[in-house]
Amino acid sequence: MRNLLEIKELIRRFYSKNEVFIVPVLKFLLALIALLNINKQLGYMPRINNIAIVLIASLLCSFLPTGCIILFSALFVLLHLYALAIEAAVVGFALFLVMFLLFFRFSPKDSLVVLITPLLFGLRIPYVVPVAMGLLGTPASAVSVGCGVVVYHLVRFVSVSAPSIKALDVSEATARLRMVIDGIIDNKEMMVTVAAFAFTVILVYIIRRLSVDHSWTIAMIAGTIMNIVILLLGDLMYDTNVSVIGVIFSSLISLGLCVVLQFFTFSVDYSRTEKVQFEDDEYYYYVKAVPKMTVAAPEKTVKRINTQFGQSSHPARTAQGVSARSGSVAHQPSRGNAGRSQQRTQGRQAAPKTAPRSGSRRINSDTAASEFEET
Repeated sequence: MRNLLEIKELIRRFYSKNEVFIVPVLKFLLALIALLNINKQLGYMPRINNIAIVLIASLLCSFLPTGCIILFSALFVLLHLYALAIEAAVVGFALFLVMFLLFFRFSPKDSLVVLITPLLFGLRIPYVVPVAMGLLGTPASAVSVGCGVVVYHLVRFVSVSAPSIKALDVSEATARLRMVIDGIIDNKEMMVTVAAFAFTVILVYIIRRLSVDHSWTIAMIAGTIMNIVILLLGDLMYDTNVSVIGVIFSSLISLGLCVVLQFFTFSVDYSRTEKVQFEDDEYYYYVKAVPKMTVAAPEKTVKRINTQFGQSSHPARTAQGVSARSGSVAHQPSRGNAGRSQQRTQGRQAAPKTAPRSGSRRINSDTAASEFEET
């Protein structure tokens, strides 16, 4: 567990230091994946079904606010629907307008959920969204989750029913419009999924707010079970053709991902829980304090050795090393009798040089003393 906490602290530090660069890169990748997915499922307008256009739009989204990713994605969807049939574009525009009004009214901070939900449907793990938003969001997050479900089923219906829409004549605009509206309203699978996700978000939020130990874990398990039960009941009542094994397996994977999310956002140590009671002039306070599980990340220290100090303390070895590096190994003094005799010879040669200096100092001092006595 300690190693995991250290990894978490390292990731947190790395993100805090490089947030200026990481956030634009993540926004670019998210916009790129979303736009490529839209072009893959729809792709009725060749002008925007181009990798260069997608790259330019993704690059713009990386520098613009996060909500612009949703606007670009909605614009791509509407352009593809317009290339397919103008009636489909009208229905899509009205649907997007209603969703944006609800979205900006109730949950403006959950903008990415509308975009991430269809992507997770494509990965077969959409059930992580309601549980995660119940842990991190509010009950109003059910609106953004429901909007993401509606967008996914809209794109899916248009991509499946495109041959039938094209088969109708241009003069049969009313029939086209009726087909698109009925395909969205009569989609029982979409309605059941929206209801299941909304109830899951609210239930997870209520449970994780309780002051009980392991409330987040209990909320995740209860929300996953609630989601499975509602989806299976909807299948029995409205025949939505939901795979029971697929729902259970995807829910278990989503639960594992939510456990990882809990580790990075809410990791506490319930064994060290403290309950504090105090009062003031008007109220009594009962506080339950649960410490977080934190650990300091290991820091690497580099010890530097000063080579100049070693060279000054051993001048003979330094000279030998320099001569060895230059290639004059043959001229190095040996450590035996030859080196001692050489040192004696150097001492004898240096002795006559120092003698006159000391003698001259003595003569000068005697002369100065005699001159002082005469005066």
